[in-house]
Amino acid sequence: MSSDPEKSDNSDLNHHIRSNYCRTRPQYRKSRKLTAVKVYSVANESRHLLVFGVPQINLVRELKDQLRRHGNVQLVQNVTDNIKASGSFEVEAFTDVFYVRFEKLDKARRAKKILDAKNFYGGILHISYAPERETAEDLRQKLFQRKREADYRLYLNRTAPKKASGPAEQNTIGPMQPKRIKRI
Repeated sequence: MSSDPEKSDNSDLNHHIRSNYCRTRPQYRKSRKLTAVKVYSVANESRHLLVFGVPQINLVRELKDQLRRHGNVQLVQNVTDNIKASGSFEVEAFTDVFYVRFEKLDKARRAKKILDAKNFYGGILHISYAPERETAEDLRQKLFQRKREADYRLYLNRTAPKKASGPAEQNTIGPMQPKRIKRI
């Protein structure tokens, strides 16, 4: 975490390296498309993204158009030279790396999910969260937002109608018990 997101310390960027797809899942757990197994915590997710694999043919406007489909984008900036200078990992030849900052975390999450591993003008995009570019205020807002989401889900669970648990409760029609008929 740094105080200035544009001049962050890029010394440890190994978490941006694309993971291999998991090919050892049992048949009943396989999805339609192969995915890599990676777990994100609140601290890992971010409205700051790094987009890898953009071909070097001046596609900034096209990339912005793709990202704007998923939410308000505050900044799109080419950071290929910074990442190459840091020497943390190799950038694919003839591709650019872009830093993207969304207005909201949920929009960045959606864009990452939809655009990751998609073909973009002949290059395969790899999108990863960039929490190292967050400021202290960004982190504070992110944790506050997560707390509000959790409180809302707890509220929904408390106010949700209870499901019938026993056979006597399952025979009821509507909110009242059926009337019993007296036999003579």
